[in-house]
Amino acid sequence: MRTTTYGVRRRVLVAAASSVLLVGGCGLKSGSPMVDDVSPGSVGQGEPLKGATLTVTSKNFSENIILGQMTGLVFKAAGAEVLDRTNLPGSISAREAIINGDADAQWDYTGTGWITFLGHADPIIDPQKQYEAVRDEDKGNGVVWLPPAPLDNTYALAISKKNNAKYKLKTLSDVATLAKKDPGAVTICVENEFASRDDGLPGMEKRYGMKIPAGNIQKMDAGIIYTQVSESDSCLLGEVFTTDGRIKAMDLDVLEDDKNFFPNYNASPVIHLATFEKYPVIAELLAPLAKKLTTEVAQTLNAKVDVDGEDPHEVAKDWLVAEGFIEEE
Repeated sequence: MRTTTYGVRRRVLVAAASSVLLVGGCGLKSGSPMVDDVSPGSVGQGEPLKGATLTVTSKNFSENIILGQMTGLVFKAAGAEVLDRTNLPGSISAREAIINGDADAQWDYTGTGWITFLGHADPIIDPQKQYEAVRDEDKGNGVVWLPPAPLDNTYALAISKKNNAKYKLKTLSDVATLAKKDPGAVTICVENEFASRDDGLPGMEKRYGMKIPAGNIQKMDAGIIYTQVSESDSCLLGEVFTTDGRIKAMDLDVLEDDKNFFPNYNASPVIHLATFEKYPVIAELLAPLAKKLTTEVAQTLNAKVDVDGEDPHEVAKDWLVAEGFIEEE
């Protein structure tokens, strides 16, 4: 079952102690070699990583596991021996693995880097500037952030197309207008933390000048939100993540954050500094993937795991082969 991105990001402090112990103790002692018989396609020609032994890691939700599997498969096609240590619990364990050199590569999110890891309260609105700020500051921690993908796994509010046929909402400003005109109409389902954090519902209400009555707010697990918004009338709106495959599967409209309240969470390859200095070709290998990984692509790939029940490794490999990045023997 997928651990939601929100839970991964926002429960970092609670999980930190146990996660660090996991990495420092037995958490990275297990893992399995990637044994796929793959070869270079459009990336990895000449096997520039031949002779290298590299470890890939990830957080424990579908999208991040898929990205970790992609990285390992590209490294393997480029000639490396790859140890798969993806699916670590929480952000901190994977982060510490990269810092300590227990893992060589993962994908992380610029908003997570800027706010959670580097401790900044306010996001940088421009995605490229936020990436550059994270890249420059985090290098001092021994972490290299490669250029990000267009994929932006940030927060949003969504409404079912069925209900939106009546309200015709397109933006969060439209929600604010509806809340003033007909307060009873705006019911919303959110996670507990999102309901109370300044960078969640309270901050969103303040930015957009809206006030949703407490009785119109229901708190529940993230997975249930999608079902409630899609299949019942208890929630007109629900908190979602923009790359979640259930958005398309459940026929939801995502409302535009037209005042840029929510941070950008663009996915970037993150590499242990010593590893990158030894194998700078990693940037060249992963750049074509990053360019292709849009929010829409992520929704499709995530749905294969979260909706259709496919294996993240196979989803990653099938996409890489279909895009011509690698070939399967």
